[in-house]
Amino acid sequence: MDLSSLLHQLTLPPSSSSSSSSSSSSSSSPPEKPRPPQLPPPITEVLARLQEKLIGAEDEKASDVLIGQAEQLFRTADPDWLFRPDPANQAALVAVASALIGRAALPLCEPDAPPPASGYRDVPERARPVCSALAALLVRLGRCQSEAGGGASRSLLHAVAPPCFVFAVTHLQVAPWTSPASRQAAAGLQGALLRAGRWRDPAHFLMGDEEEGEGTSRGMLGGVLDVLQPQLNNRPALSPHLPRLLPPALLLSDHYRPENCMLGVRCVHHIVLNTPAAELRQYNRAEVLYQALYKHLYTTEASVIQLVLSCLLDLLLVLEKPPASLAPARPPRKPCRHDDVLRLLLTHMEAESKVALRRVYATALPLYIDRMGVAVCRHLRRVERVLLGYLEVGDPPDETSRLAALTALQRTVEVAWPRMAGRVCVLLRCLLRLLLDVSSDCEPTAAARQQLMEQSRVCVALLDRCAHTQLQVHTHTHTTHTHTHTHTTHPCSLVLLLPVSFKSN
Repeated sequence: MDLSSLLHQLTLPPSSSSSSSSSSSSSSSPPEKPRPPQLPPPITEVLARLQEKLIGAEDEKASDVLIGQAEQLFRTADPDWLFRPDPANQAALVAVASALIGRAALPLCEPDAPPPASGYRDVPERARPVCSALAALLVRLGRCQSEAGGGASRSLLHAVAPPCFVFAVTHLQVAPWTSPASRQAAAGLQGALLRAGRWRDPAHFLMGDEEEGEGTSRGMLGGVLDVLQPQLNNRPALSPHLPRLLPPALLLSDHYRPENCMLGVRCVHHIVLNTPAAELRQYNRAEVLYQALYKHLYTTEASVIQLVLSCLLDLLLVLEKPPASLAPARPPRKPCRHDDVLRLLLTHMEAESKVALRRVYATALPLYIDRMGVAVCRHLRRVERVLLGYLEVGDPPDETSRLAALTALQRTVEVAWPRMAGRVCVLLRCLLRLLLDVSSDCEPTAAARQQLMEQSRVCVALLDRCAHTQLQVHTHTHTTHTHTHTHTTHPCSLVLLLPVSFKSN
């Protein structure tokens, strides 16, 4: 079957009116010059039509015909037309590959319930042509990649490789849904995939080369996990697999490359969120996860710190009750892991000078203060020092650190208000300096300046309550004169009239 007849079967045929008009005109007019060959339709339309037919095929005979047409398209089509560098074309190819895989998908079954034995009867026969069609696509991609030296074909290969790998591994197993012939076809598909991307073996496919650069192979573990993610969201199904899931997740989180470390932390966070707390506490697993994550707080990678702080916030709920939820008791509250994490967080915040890390720390601090509740009084002196330092240093243009510090100050005043009366004067002076800096600084955006002033007003109102409403707050417009006699009006300033008792401090 040539490509023109194949495209004719996949696309809509020309209308009858056009053909009749052309025949009548040809009978009354002299013969025309031969027309140039028609260009093929856009590849996205062809792939969308193929995907639609694959999904809507009702019987196995029609499905086999469509799979054969897809394989013929992958083998004979012009690579410049088939692998056109376009995001829409890439998405269409991935959709067709997914539709092919869906023709040999395993039957769905309820959790913890075995599927009927008859459900696997036809899977091996359906898997063989699908493996052949996908292998044809991968062989063509690998050939184009070696000829063109990468580029669009490499991007397409990285997009279709993860679902093809999962499909091949699924049908390589000695299982009720495989046969010797289907396992041989799956082995051929896996070999074509590894050769196309120049991966040595499945382990190299997942991890890639140690060093990135020209001529190296990229690891596909992240893409494979994205394909498997919907199957891991079922909480009851995750618990029996913890012995096999935790070791690789912890190994990845301990990797020296930040991207692998981040992937491992994401895996650990997913396990924490989708596993019952009792299962994590069994065999001291939660404590092992806590110790593995706690040491990452000493790293200097902002992206890793952000993931670790978020994961620890959820893991601490598995290990102990939040300090804010503990009922008042006669004995004082004992320090816990929440205190350890907050203490180390404040230590790093106090000495940190990198802008990215300051933003991550400042964003996480309000969440930990909310979790601590009134128990934050144990760290109140250090919290005050940290907040004063972060409010004094600008973070243009979005002022992320200052806004987060103001939010943390509001949370602190709300939960520790009995201990704030002696700190009102220092905090108010800092807020006044902040407002003056914002009103005269042109670097922050208008939205950030407005948020800073609104949150500062909220902080002043909270401190006023702690001072038993002894503060008088007035807002007015401040005007300055430049050497050109023009007037610059600043949005807002605050004038605080403190009572004698506060001025003396």
